[in-house]
Amino acid sequence: MRSPMTQPETLRQHAEQEFAHELDELKKHDRHERPANWLLSPWAVVAYLMGDKLDNGFQVSAKYIGSRRLMEIAVATLATDRALLLYGVPGTAKSWVSEHLAAAVSGNSTLLIQGTAGTSEEQLRYGWNYAQLLANGPSDKALVPSPLMNAMRAGKIARVEELTRIPADVQDSLITVLSEKTLPIPELGSEVQATRGFSVIATANNRDKGVNELSAALKRRFNTVVLPVPSSEDEEVAIVVKRVSEMGRSLQLPAEPPALKEVRRIVQIFRELRSGRTADGKTQIKSPSSSLSSAEAISVINNGMALAGHFGDGVLHPRDVAAGLIGAVIKDPVQDTVVWKEYLEIVVKEREDWKPLYRACMELE
Repeated sequence: MRSPMTQPETLRQHAEQEFAHELDELKKHDRHERPANWLLSPWAVVAYLMGDKLDNGFQVSAKYIGSRRLMEIAVATLATDRALLLYGVPGTAKSWVSEHLAAAVSGNSTLLIQGTAGTSEEQLRYGWNYAQLLANGPSDKALVPSPLMNAMRAGKIARVEELTRIPADVQDSLITVLSEKTLPIPELGSEVQATRGFSVIATANNRDKGVNELSAALKRRFNTVVLPVPSSEDEEVAIVVKRVSEMGRSLQLPAEPPALKEVRRIVQIFRELRSGRTADGKTQIKSPSSSLSSAEAISVINNGMALAGHFGDGVLHPRDVAAGLIGAVIKDPVQDTVVWKEYLEIVVKEREDWKPLYRACMELE
């Protein structure tokens, strides 16, 4: 029985907590020059992201599987006076990279503003404690700093997720911060000037409905790094296997890690539907409206592992992934249903070792 004084386990740790031992080890062995207020040097930040083996044999795990040069460009940007915009289709690890960059550079990934259609200028800049404001008027005590303001004061990285979801006029309130490195507070006749080490990492995707295009003035303040979908099936399989294993341990799913062939099958389905043709290039197929990213493949497999562990024999079978697979593909109930049924009949049904998956999907139909 859990003691009443025992702290409950968190469902998900921040990057700087989960990988604290790796950050500490890198810091001990980091002999490269560090910019002001950086936890690690740019070289060590890239080593943390891409994985590396240190001189003492310590293995740093890879957080991002893809182009090392892209990560070098991203880290180099943060060492200049430019902000960084991570851009790409959904599920290309933009938020994941943003979190780990902030953790490795600042030791703090929590200075976060989540962009939505309802994000206001106060959430980006600062707000007020209205009880204090009414009692004593504008004052430092009444001021409620945003994560952006806190990052400027401390010389840390501020993260803005889904920048293009934020209304255009609110987005542009970042221009002064990014160009002048200062945040005016007209009500107090003062300003907050950024401390060395401050920068902004923003993420945006081009597949979201209701996207607000960045103004030309704001675009100029960012260096944009486009994170692509994995270039090969093997690379995408490696990403999915790694994240499924990590999340399975974190979620304590009572199921065995899936066989490689099961992961590869899900990845192949997603890649074929994304590209509009089968892996051998012989058959043209329709693509659904869903993005079918690596992140969604990970979600399908994790959901299947939960089913297998709690309601099956602990081994991932086609029937365990069928429901998640259908849910990932079919976002538009009319258009995507037609696409999925055609794919089942033309492709899945014709592959001998895929027939159990075909039957499981048809049973749910």
